[in-house]
Amino acid sequence: MLLFKATPAIRGNDTDQQALLQFKAKITGDQLNVMETWNSSIHFCQWHGVTCGHKHRRVTKLELQFLKLSGSLSPYIGNLSFLRELNLGGNNFYNQIPQEIGHLIKLEILDLTNNSIRGEIPSNLSACSELTIIGMRGNQLTGEIPASLGLLSNLKYLSFHNNSLKWSIPPSLGNLSSLEVLALTRNALTGIIPEALGQLTNLSFFAVATNSISQILVFDIGGNKIQGTLPSNLGISMPYLEFFSVGGNQVSGQIPISITNATDLNVLQFSLNRFNGNVPSLEKLDKLISLQLGVNHLGHGREGQHSF
Repeated sequence: MLLFKATPAIRGNDTDQQALLQFKAKITGDQLNVMETWNSSIHFCQWHGVTCGHKHRRVTKLELQFLKLSGSLSPYIGNLSFLRELNLGGNNFYNQIPQEIGHLIKLEILDLTNNSIRGEIPSNLSACSELTIIGMRGNQLTGEIPASLGLLSNLKYLSFHNNSLKWSIPPSLGNLSSLEVLALTRNALTGIIPEALGQLTNLSFFAVATNSISQILVFDIGGNKIQGTLPSNLGISMPYLEFFSVGGNQVSGQIPISITNATDLNVLQFSLNRFNGNVPSLEKLDKLISLQLGVNHLGHGREGQHSF
C-alpha cells in the first residue's frame, strides 16, 4: 500500500494573499475596475499590479500607480514581508501612512507621490534599511521630518515637496552618504539649513524654496564634479551668506553680479572652475577675508578688466 503525503503550501503564501485582500478591502473608489482581477479565480501573483518572486512565490512588488484608486492604506501591507517596491503614486489614497510599513525590511522603493495622505511620517521607516527611494511629494503630510531617516544609508532619493511639514531640517540627514536628490520645497519648514548637509558629496539636486527657512549662512559644494551655471539671483536668494564655495568643480558662465548683495560674506571661493567674463565689483563686500578666483577663464586679456 502506497501512502501519499500532501506537500504543504509554501509558508507565507496565505499571509500575502490575506494582506492583499485586506488592502483591497480599504479601497473605496476604483473607477477603472482594477480590483476586479483581485479574486479567487486566479492566483494572487497574477492580480493586476502584483509581482511575485519566482522561487518562493511571495509578493515582491505592488505597483498600482495612476489608476484612479481611492481609499486608505491598510496596515496589513506590513505583512508583505518580501516586498521590495510599493508604488501607489498618482491616486487618491488618504488618511495616514500605517506604522506597519516599517516592518518591510526588504523595501527598496516607497512611492506615495501625488495622493491625499495626511498625518505624520512614521519614524520607524528607518527600519527599512534597504530603501533607496522615498517619494511622498504632493500630499498633505504634517509634523516634522523624522531625524531617524538619517539612518537610511542606502537612500538616494528623498522628496517631501509640496506638503505641510514644519519645524527644522534634521541635521541627521547629513548622514545620508548615498543621497543624490533632496527635495523639500513648498512646506512650512523653519530654522536654518544644517551645516551637516555639506557632507552629502553625492548630492546633485537640493531644493528648499517656498518654506520659512530663516537664513543660509554657509553654502559649500566645493570639490565635486558639478556642472552648469550659477543663478543670476544668487545673492538675492541667499542674502545672509557668510561662506560661499563652489571651488573645484566644472561650473561655467559668469559670476553673478548679485553676489555683492550678500554683504556679510567672509569667504568667497570660485577657483578651479570654468567661469568666464569679468568679475563684478566687490566693493560692497567689506567683510570679505578670503577671495579665490584662480584657474578659470575670467576676463579677455585686456588691461584694466580686473579692476574689481
